[in-house]
Amino acid sequence: MTLSSGNAVDPVRLPATLAQKLVARAAGVDHVTPGSIVMCKVDLAMSHDSSGPRRVAPLLRELGARVWDPARFVVVTDHYLPAADPDAEAILRFTRDWVRDAGIPNFIDGQGICHVVLPERGFVLPGRFIVGGDSHSPTGGAFGAYMFGVGATEMAGVLATGEIWLRVPQTIRIDWQGALADGVCAKDIMLCLCATLGLGGGRYEAIEFTGPAVVALPMQERMTLTNMCTELGAQTGLIAPDATTMAWLAQAGVDAATLAAIDPRPWRSDADAPVLATHRFDASALAPHVAAPHSPANSAPVAQAAGQAIDIAYIGACTGAKLEDLRMAARVLRGRKVAAGVSLRVAPASVRDQQVAAQDGTLGVLIDAGAELLPNACNACAGYGASRFPAGSRAIASTARNFAGRMGDAGSAVWLASPYTVAATAVTGRITDPRAMLA
Repeated sequence: MTLSSGNAVDPVRLPATLAQKLVARAAGVDHVTPGSIVMCKVDLAMSHDSSGPRRVAPLLRELGARVWDPARFVVVTDHYLPAADPDAEAILRFTRDWVRDAGIPNFIDGQGICHVVLPERGFVLPGRFIVGGDSHSPTGGAFGAYMFGVGATEMAGVLATGEIWLRVPQTIRIDWQGALADGVCAKDIMLCLCATLGLGGGRYEAIEFTGPAVVALPMQERMTLTNMCTELGAQTGLIAPDATTMAWLAQAGVDAATLAAIDPRPWRSDADAPVLATHRFDASALAPHVAAPHSPANSAPVAQAAGQAIDIAYIGACTGAKLEDLRMAARVLRGRKVAAGVSLRVAPASVRDQQVAAQDGTLGVLIDAGAELLPNACNACAGYGASRFPAGSRAIASTARNFAGRMGDAGSAVWLASPYTVAATAVTGRITDPRAMLA
């Protein structure tokens, strides 16, 4: 690796990937070379109640440092809500007290999961360089922002200086041609990739999703793609911003002046930019996928898991309980009931998404089918609270990971699937292909 000189280079003569362009902007140079190390200025930092103040406050205190720009730090409570014990109560109290004392204006308390509420509040914009205190921070890459996760020590450095060093990544292009069939969605794409490329297939580089099947996806489905780049071992996942991106941001409430200042067109890879690898897939040939315990890489078409008895069906997490996900489940559940002996648990990823789902009838369909509504928080996905899966349980979940013991007792078994497949399984009590049940 070599240290970047910072000398300006004519970008017209040096084709660049989207990742290179985003990093170059943050580094204040015209061009960066994969493998070089650059110092980047951070546009925004984000942490939650588990990774944030309780971890970084002691480090900042030891350094004698304060947050470099309180307006550029967003803190979200989502892991320890609702407080299940005195320890959780103490963590939430410390978080709230520290945010107040540090003068952090952007504190999102009890409004949903950080990776969903951050973009829905307009913090994730094309071209931005964002550091998150959670492994699924690459979610922000769906908006054409460079966003990745760091640990507490690195986050403390960011908060003290507003900067972080980065090895410029190579880009792995994942191109999806054709169109997804009805009942097949972004979660199926990612489970397929986990099996095909493996959990280390991202090589801690940048993954960029391209192709007509990706362009056709709504924003929250794009978020599922970049979110689960973490499972592939990538540093970040990226999708070039377009009219869909800008329309979603406008609907989310980003002010007109901010939107007018954003030109999404430069934030895309040059056609002749060199990439580490290109993987091409036919979206029309993709079937719903299910990952067997205890890894997302244990994924295969749903037919291979069909018939497996399930007693918990869980629709939750930043990966699998956004408004689009809830609507997928409702398409299957409309006019149907959950099977006897099955517990269908739904934890909408944000308060806003739950409110819209209530207004458009989606939430009513889920509840009428027999769903139990859980708080707008990480819940079982992060292994916290009363919703953890007990020993001996067999669950199917729309979450990102199914490692042994992650979502409950190590004696529980978790299959991963899309919201379509989770809902269909809840109706039959056995893992079921959802395509014949769509309304």
